[in-house]
Amino acid sequence: MIARYTRPAMGRIWDEHNKFQIWLDIEILACEAQAENGVIPREAVDVIRAKASFDVARIEEIEREVKHDVIAFLTNVGEHIGPEARYMHLGMTSSDVLDTCLAVQMKQAGELLLGGLGKLTDVLARRAREFRNTVMVGRTHGIHAEPTTFGLKLALWFDEMRRNIDRLRSAVDRISVGQISGAVGTYEHLSPAVEEYVCARLGLTPAPVSTQILQRDRHAEYMTTLALAGSSLEKVATEIRHLQRTEVLEAEEYFAKGQKGSSAMPHKRNPITCERIAGLSRVLRGNALAAMENVSLWHERDITHSSVERIIVPDSCMLLDYMIALTTDVIDRLIVYPDTMAKNLDRTHGLIFSQSVLLALTKKGMRREEAYRIVQAAAMEVWQSGRNFRDVLTGIPEVANALTAGEMGELFSLEKSIRNVDYIFSRVGLS
Repeated sequence: MIARYTRPAMGRIWDEHNKFQIWLDIEILACEAQAENGVIPREAVDVIRAKASFDVARIEEIEREVKHDVIAFLTNVGEHIGPEARYMHLGMTSSDVLDTCLAVQMKQAGELLLGGLGKLTDVLARRAREFRNTVMVGRTHGIHAEPTTFGLKLALWFDEMRRNIDRLRSAVDRISVGQISGAVGTYEHLSPAVEEYVCARLGLTPAPVSTQILQRDRHAEYMTTLALAGSSLEKVATEIRHLQRTEVLEAEEYFAKGQKGSSAMPHKRNPITCERIAGLSRVLRGNALAAMENVSLWHERDITHSSVERIIVPDSCMLLDYMIALTTDVIDRLIVYPDTMAKNLDRTHGLIFSQSVLLALTKKGMRREEAYRIVQAAAMEVWQSGRNFRDVLTGIPEVANALTAGEMGELFSLEKSIRNVDYIFSRVGLS
């Protein structure tokens, strides 16, 4: 199912060929920089650039013997280049290649994710405007509270996704650093100019200071940002799941012709896509925790982070890409039932206006405690009897003496409840 929604570009970022191509780019760029510094002959660089190539299967074959991926890569590249291959990797350590490559891949993936989040916000904006004034009941603790609009619910999600975009941009910027600094980060066997040359051409910034590796707080920030975006998607999915419950049914996922909801019950239309989004968000959070565990390493580096990152970084990028696509599709084709929303508004027989009555009585001079006692007692009667809240209030002398019929009508007006929707939309940037 993931392959159905994950953009091919995201998969290609994390395939072996792209990884080895970035490794090769790093090695060739380092050779060019070394030639500019007079460390290796320019003629050798010309040969290296002309002949450099690799074969994924051959690298894997060599690695099975040498048990070292970078050595296997360099050996295979050397088979294509010939004697001039001796100038490659001078003064460098494996992590100079690995970490700089991973930064390039994470930047590439982050930029794709930003594009996906941008499309999701566009869909949210369109549907928010569509349902700007579609009145529904707002719920707190799952219980009817006061009127809101479905457009405001969508506007809230829109605003949150923009924050996710801002956070991800920052995380991509933070991870877009490289290093070509040698075994412990001291440039003992090569000039810092090599690092500057390589990073500039890869679209990275040189790390101000490194050990044998880039520091993993950068990666943890990136992974936590992905997990936070996933949590926002789960929030959207969870709300839609609530709205699709049979007792509510104010909105539901699109149900395609021929789709089946249950192997046992033909009537079922289940929110399976939203449930999938909610479940996968847990994986993102777990991966973020693993990334935080990678921050603390022994001395200038150990290898405990490496095996973890080979799993969690590609998986989280592909999972979030998939979840964004799923959410975009759900929102785009979401079935909304305004008539049911209106019907649910009346389920409590007017209790959603209790605060309006409370405040009106206090404005007439009644003590708040007394007003609360009267309105709550009337509300409890409605809960028990099912009578209309306004009718119950009208039969209470203290209320009838304080509020005219016209004033009471204004208190039970939906227009009053949503009069500031346009203001909120303009503040969110959806006007």
